Amino acid sequence: MISFLAIVLVGFFLGMRHATDPDHVIAVTTIVTRKSGIARAGLIGALWGLGHTFTIFVVGSAIILFKVTIPPRVGLSMEFAVGLMLILLGILNLTGVLCWLQERLSPGAAILEFPFRDGSASSSTRGGRSSLEGPDRTKPRTRMGKAFPGIGFYNALRPIVIGIIHGLAGSAAVALMVMTTIADPWWAIAYLLLFGAGTVAGMILITSLIAMPFACCPERFSYWNRSISAASGLLSIGFGIFLSYKMGIVYGLFTEYPQWTPR
Repeated sequence: MISFLAIVLVGFFLGMRHATDPDHVIAVTTIVTRKSGIARAGLIGALWGLGHTFTIFVVGSAIILFKVTIPPRVGLSMEFAVGLMLILLGILNLTGVLCWLQERLSPGAAILEFPFRDGSASSSTRGGRSSLEGPDRTKPRTRMGKAFPGIGFYNALRPIVIGIIHGLAGSAAVALMVMTTIADPWWAIAYLLLFGAGTVAGMILITSLIAMPFACCPERFSYWNRSISAASGLLSIGFGIFLSYKMGIVYGLFTEYPQWTPR
């Protein structure tokens, strides 16, 4: 009983600590803004954690059950992909593309009105409503949109995809660590799930803390929103370049003899 509780606690809290890795925090910082709100930011963190847990569970289970060995070049490529993703997130953040997509694809986004040939608007309004009655376009119209009514399908998919890519870089290390401490493969897989649950909880806490200042004191922090967004974008690009250089040059991804140890 004591050993079981130890496995549960260790797996959960190691997962929470794993969520605080620099590349994880930098990535979610680029997509959590002052407009998210604490609950919405926490949901983004939970979705990131679910994507991350999915990859760790799939790859880790393959390593534990089938003794799959990841070649050094494949392992370096997975971590190199994380660096490229951080660079892309930083660029999109600095150019305002992320913000534009969020505003455009979120529920309640403004609908563009195109003029008729005679120059009049495509629809007139009466009392704040369109004279051409039709479906409310501010409401999610697809099943996937209805599944995430608070943030929209795009804003839900984005942290999941980022979490999946991040999981590629850390899954091998987590699985190998579990294999050296837990002999029973099914207990090892259960540990992966507990580790994932801790990662989800840790990222919910992190994203909620990021959004809290803007939610509690919007007037004071609204001035700094653009600066913080630019800083997170630059940090994401810088860390992504560092990680890409480390995997590609230092560890030899682009050389004839790559050297990689899951860590």
